[in-house]
Amino acid sequence: MPVLSLHNLGQSFGDFDVFANLTANIHHNERVGLVGPNGIGKTTLLLILAGLSRPSSGTAAMPKATRLGYLPQEAMDSFEDGDRTVYDEMLTVFASLRGIEDRLREMEETMGAGDHSASLLNNYGKLQEEFEKRGGYEYEMEIARVLRGLGFDADQWATPINHLSGGQKTRALLARLLLEKPDILLMDEPTNHLDVDAVQWLEESLRRWEGAILVVSHDRWFLDRIATTIWEMSRDGIETYKGNYSTYAEQREIRGDHRQEVFETEIARLLGELDYVKRNIVRASSNARAVGRLRRLSRQIIAIEQLGVMAVKDNKWSELDVDHVKVLGVQEAEQRLKALRGPDRAVHRLNLRLKSAGRSGEMVLRARDLCVGYPGVELFTVDELQLTRCDVAALIGPNGSGKTTFLRTILGSLPPLAGELKHGSSLKLGYFAQARDELDNDNTVIDEILRHREMPISQARSYLAQYLFRQDDVFKPVSTLSGGERGRLALAILALDEVNFLLLDEPTNHLDIPSQEVLQEVMEHFDGTILLVSHDRYLIDRLATQIWEIKDDRLAIFEGTYQQYLSTQGATVDAMTLVATRQRRTPSGNGSKESRQQKARRNEYRIAQLEAQIASMEVAVSRLGQDLQIAGQGGRGYNKLQDISREYQAAQRRLDSLIAEWAALAGE
Repeated sequence: MPVLSLHNLGQSFGDFDVFANLTANIHHNERVGLVGPNGIGKTTLLLILAGLSRPSSGTAAMPKATRLGYLPQEAMDSFEDGDRTVYDEMLTVFASLRGIEDRLREMEETMGAGDHSASLLNNYGKLQEEFEKRGGYEYEMEIARVLRGLGFDADQWATPINHLSGGQKTRALLARLLLEKPDILLMDEPTNHLDVDAVQWLEESLRRWEGAILVVSHDRWFLDRIATTIWEMSRDGIETYKGNYSTYAEQREIRGDHRQEVFETEIARLLGELDYVKRNIVRASSNARAVGRLRRLSRQIIAIEQLGVMAVKDNKWSELDVDHVKVLGVQEAEQRLKALRGPDRAVHRLNLRLKSAGRSGEMVLRARDLCVGYPGVELFTVDELQLTRCDVAALIGPNGSGKTTFLRTILGSLPPLAGELKHGSSLKLGYFAQARDELDNDNTVIDEILRHREMPISQARSYLAQYLFRQDDVFKPVSTLSGGERGRLALAILALDEVNFLLLDEPTNHLDIPSQEVLQEVMEHFDGTILLVSHDRYLIDRLATQIWEIKDDRLAIFEGTYQQYLSTQGATVDAMTLVATRQRRTPSGNGSKESRQQKARRNEYRIAQLEAQIASMEVAVSRLGQDLQIAGQGGRGYNKLQDISREYQAAQRRLDSLIAEWAALAGE
């Protein structure tokens, strides 16, 4: 039985529909990751489920006595008594247990005063058994474990809640929710205010969580670690995918390909119907039959416009008032049929490359005995490092350790405190954070492009369309752009500059997942060198060929991928976490030849990735095979059986392709 059920849930504000027709279930012990673009209504949905807002339509139902906990993005007003200390706030979770503890102490005092009656001893024994069963001897240790895990040092436990920052209050609320252990835990961006250690601790805690979880997060690595189901939210509903984020991304591609294939087949069939009507509508002997076909064709065109091709193919005609559909004229039917667009893919692909400014020298960056910091403030030292052409180094370390300062030192904005820092030949640097920060908010998008390079308006619009700024989007003021839009515009400007050494400072901050995927895809095809500062572990895993870690005031170099780095740190990585949705970044090198060592290293990375993808696809093929068998035995209809069969065949083709690529690389 589901612990939470949504049925045709919708929310509107005036004439604007935030979302509609949300139907889905969450079961006990299920951990659901809710994804979708910014503005789609994910936070609004959580507010409805938490009982803080009412839906415009539909229902959300839970069994009676279900306990629900809600973590908003900001928890400024989530505490009744701001004068309580952090520790005292955690103690409120165990108020009834502490009441039992106080009663036990009273009984002990009574016994100490000489009362050893059978009734007192019997009551004491029963109460002590209940206290122990409910965790009475462990709750203080549990409080300490959770507070430390979420980054509260012991000297902060006595701090009044009112004295905490906004981020600290959110962490305190998360700690209290974890101690309360509700049956359903709703979380809106829980990792926003956590450092890497706290995020990793939270991941492990949620993987052991015994209740149900619904979490909104832009952290793809986090979703890989904890999610067992992904809900993809759109204006028209929720689509459910079994597995973690990487499995969802893999399945989404297969479903998208299948839907596009169905769309093209249906359009070809309808064009054939239209051709028959056009040839026969004027013939008196065939007029009745042609008119009948035109009437049916009109219904199908209007149904696809309103419901989409998959809904029509699945015979969901009840959602369309077909009795009142007008018969289109031949010319109008042809125009509307040709205007039909294929199913909207969840991620809009950027079919472009971020071009480099020609080939740099083989050595891009070299440092020896380097000291990075400000005058009088040494942040860290570097014994020796070398970055070669087409490598991607991920610079990681705690906040305040000097990562951005190092980028500014490389750019020449800050001189090194000591040692040698040398750039390679023919370098042209681009700084992504700077490109975002230096956008002119008073300009429109197209004006901002024209400010960096003169070109005809038509050419500027075509160029911006490659970065998903289409139609009236090019006239948006820069000041109104979302984080993802600003990032795409900054990339477009960098592409005009044609750099070959790209410095990225937290490029995915404040971006929704679709925007992260767009940026990632561009970086994967960049044929220059990258130095990446990011907390986005998924992005690091996708791009990095080496890891630079600032630790204990020193920069340590690890030659290898993020997966390999984690294995040296004693971290565990699930097989499903290793799944990648697209090919890992490989440089094109402007036609230049890779060294044997570079090629071997690149092949090694790809083989490891392929093995993870193959494992994921084998699971997907097996699951689809089971679905196919169930559909065949259950008499679910020819169309449904055919759909599952096509999806199974597409997955099998994908698996065969991965195995063939793995075999070729392994042979090399």
